[in-house]
Amino acid sequence: MIGFMSVEVQAEVDFERARRRAFFGRVAARLRRECTRLLAFDEVGKGHLAHNRHRLGLRDVEVSKIVGSVGRHEAFDRAFMPMKASLAERWKRVDRAFHSGLDLPAVRLYKIKDSYFVLDGNHRVSVVRYQGVETIEADVTEFFALYGAH
Repeated sequence: MIGFMSVEVQAEVDFERARRRAFFGRVAARLRRECTRLLAFDEVGKGHLAHNRHRLGLRDVEVSKIVGSVGRHEAFDRAFMPMKASLAERWKRVDRAFHSGLDLPAVRLYKIKDSYFVLDGNHRVSVVRYQGVETIEADVTEFFALYGAH
């Protein structure tokens, strides 16, 4: 970093670095024959019989436990780095708010067992993950299997 950057310039730099992380993450995963795809809630929910739900309310959630998305699983990689250039404006807007110290609204998450999926706030999760923040405020709804289901 050269001297002091404006928040606008910092957001530009951050987005480009996040996109590079996504690219190099895909390359490394391909060499290791691993998947970098963000998990889709619908796919995981079916496998865990997530029929019942209970609202847990606001709580701090470890960002590392957020492993998927309800509707944007193709837009971000497993590390929540942005996969598409079309995400730039919104991602940079959230990043500027982060650098300016503005309070961002809580994200909305679904929980299955010990894993979380983003219902609302994919860009916020991506930015805080990029910035190395360990927890995020979230409004959480937990899904659990029916008793006796296998």
